[in-house]
Amino acid sequence: MKLRLDYGTTGLMAEFPDNRTTVIEPVYVPPAPNARSTLAKAIQNPIGTPGLRNLYKPGQKIGISVCDITRAQPRQVMLEALLSEMPRERLEDVTIFIATGTHRRNSEDEIERMIGREFARDCRIVCHNARDSASLVHVADTSTGVRVLLNREWVSCDFKITTGFVEPHFFAGFSGGPKMVAPGLAGLETVMTLHNAARIGHPNSTWGITRGNPIHDDVREIARMTGVDFALDVTLNRDQQITAAFAGDLLEEHAMACGVARQNAMRAVEKSFDVVVTTNSGYPLDQNLYQAVKGMSAAAKIVKNGGTIVCAAECRDGIPNHGAYGEILGSRRSPRELLEMITSPGYSRPDQWQVQVQAQIQLKARVLVKADRLSDDQIRGAHFQPIADVSAAVDEALRTAGEDAAVCVLPHGPQTIPYLA
Repeated sequence: MKLRLDYGTTGLMAEFPDNRTTVIEPVYVPPAPNARSTLAKAIQNPIGTPGLRNLYKPGQKIGISVCDITRAQPRQVMLEALLSEMPRERLEDVTIFIATGTHRRNSEDEIERMIGREFARDCRIVCHNARDSASLVHVADTSTGVRVLLNREWVSCDFKITTGFVEPHFFAGFSGGPKMVAPGLAGLETVMTLHNAARIGHPNSTWGITRGNPIHDDVREIARMTGVDFALDVTLNRDQQITAAFAGDLLEEHAMACGVARQNAMRAVEKSFDVVVTTNSGYPLDQNLYQAVKGMSAAAKIVKNGGTIVCAAECRDGIPNHGAYGEILGSRRSPRELLEMITSPGYSRPDQWQVQVQAQIQLKARVLVKADRLSDDQIRGAHFQPIADVSAAVDEALRTAGEDAAVCVLPHGPQTIPYLA
């Protein structure tokens, strides 16, 4: 059978044996007939709060957080829907915060593409920098001892709104909601604690779990204690179209959105597979190898111990060159040595969490990577095996595994999270 894998902006065709292949995709949900009216209805009928028009006061300094360039959030239409319910608010009184977490700064061109020319021109834009101590303020400590440093300008806003989209997340349970405060607008010290080796290594730090997940438990507490006045989240289908919108109290609307996302994206399977093919959902999610670990993590849920994961991710942004991910990978000779280093007492470096998750996957299965924007040496340097052809790599892996071996294909990567029933 021939299948289209999400890869960059164009996709990638690959062929698999008919009698040995299982394909797992998210439940297809058609797009909302009218995205604008769906958003407006959610905002006008909020969950757990009064309507937006009754909450904010004209002239207040408004702060709105949005996802950075690595996420497929439909930011512009969400901003338009919010501000249409705040008709007396001037755009010059609105600050849009690009919630980068510890990711790189987004360029002006990227920001204009993300939010539209009018908002980029007329609103104040703050691209969060977790490493700029002057832009941060200590606001509180959580009950578990997390020292909470947040973007100073965000904290000073009179009325705070988060926007995001909700899908399963490989160690925080689900995206969106409170993550748009921390780690999205948090300082590096706070992110390092939220993503330390103990939390990342906890069995509940995985896809689809929020309660009892030490990372998401802290993230919720931070958002609650530091104050969010209104929240808007959406769910998307595999074509990155809005399927539903949720608005109102941050934690209440997010919990409802997580329930919907869980039904559509998480799929039970009865057995594990010798070979699992995955992607990182295409651009913008597969723009670098760091992000592609998410797709590998989805595959790892159902690959056999000692099996093979084949990951196709374009990686137009490289390893990437920014951040410490590549440096950490290059500091040890094997995934096992990397994991031993990261979990040793006192070790702490930005991006260690991604390497830790990657190493855990690689101790379970070998990982082959198809990435046209990376050289073979770059892929090998990241401890993966480079491949030029997905179909050929799968055929070879199946031959090695034996005549009864089977392959599972996740064409949309982490938009589908399989799990053993």
